[in-house]
Amino acid sequence: MADVVRIGVVGAGSIAVRGIMPHLSQEDLRDRVRLAAVCDPVPGRAEAAKERFGVERAFVSYEDLLARGEVDAVTIASPIGLHYAQGRQALEAGKHIHFNKTMTTTVAEATDLIETARRKGLKIVASPGEMLRPHNQQIKKLIAEGALGTLCWAACGAAFGTYHEKERVRQGSDVLSNIDPSWYYRKPGGGPLYDMTVYALHGITGILGPARRVTSLSGVRIREREFRGQMVPCDADDNTLMLLDFGGSLFGLAYGMAAGRLTEGFMGSYFGTGGSIVGLKLNGEPFDYPGRDLAAQAPAGRGNQWLLPHVVGPHREIEEQHVYEDIMQLVDWIREDKPTIVTAEHGRHVVDIIESAYRSAETGQAQALTTTF
Repeated sequence: MADVVRIGVVGAGSIAVRGIMPHLSQEDLRDRVRLAAVCDPVPGRAEAAKERFGVERAFVSYEDLLARGEVDAVTIASPIGLHYAQGRQALEAGKHIHFNKTMTTTVAEATDLIETARRKGLKIVASPGEMLRPHNQQIKKLIAEGALGTLCWAACGAAFGTYHEKERVRQGSDVLSNIDPSWYYRKPGGGPLYDMTVYALHGITGILGPARRVTSLSGVRIREREFRGQMVPCDADDNTLMLLDFGGSLFGLAYGMAAGRLTEGFMGSYFGTGGSIVGLKLNGEPFDYPGRDLAAQAPAGRGNQWLLPHVVGPHREIEEQHVYEDIMQLVDWIREDKPTIVTAEHGRHVVDIIESAYRSAETGQAQALTTTF
């Protein structure tokens, strides 16, 4: 077993300030994790995060964090378009990686990271670990046992809305509360597919297995957004409909839209000849799964977060529990050589779906997926 894992946080933006650093600075982790370093290019932001969360070192430069931060692993919480380059640098520096979603924006990038990590003996965990959730494991079991008869189709997805503009860490006057969300609306890496639908796609492929083909319509519906009185131009697609082919004439509808939703949260809906699962209901009635009673005790929106393996004690009261869980999956893997189901290969397959969907929309042709997990 390795000693305490020294973690560097790459980016002191919204996810890091609301979730990652509050979790990793808790006393109950001192025997397993050290919050060793944080970096952010905004002047003063990393230093402010260091003071608030008790991080050992603060850097403006990512390169300085890798060279002088004394870290074993990094959690990359920067804008998605930066993930590949920063991941490559981390691997070259000999660091294990947790990627906040989404791992990369292309299959070629993800494959390069996977092969480099394998060659160097390093570990990658790629969020989101949707199949760690007991309800998703139970849905997979119910379908396999024939509870829906012959499964015919499924649906999943998410919508942007305005939540990034309105988050509490974006409305203040100091460097930890005036975080600009503009990158979410720009290429590369912006848009609801990489940011939100990624959860739904990890869930549906975890339950049904890898998809084989994708056909898509996609474009930019909202051309400008307002943030703190300024108009933000948007060029990342924010309105995408995808048809997924899982083989054997089993199909799925997936979406990432500017507004509205067909499904419940990031959960899928599954329809068969003998019934349906919509959210947490089988044929209109709640189905049982391990921990359901505990989930019912949690505040609204956090129930199934409480069932993740490491979300105990103070971590139940901190935001973004699923991100913390995925980081701890990496910590356990490093310390105990205990592999996780939250794999880079699964992350790459979801990237394949998204990249191929955009290509389908551009060409008007169905795209064969080249990856599996």
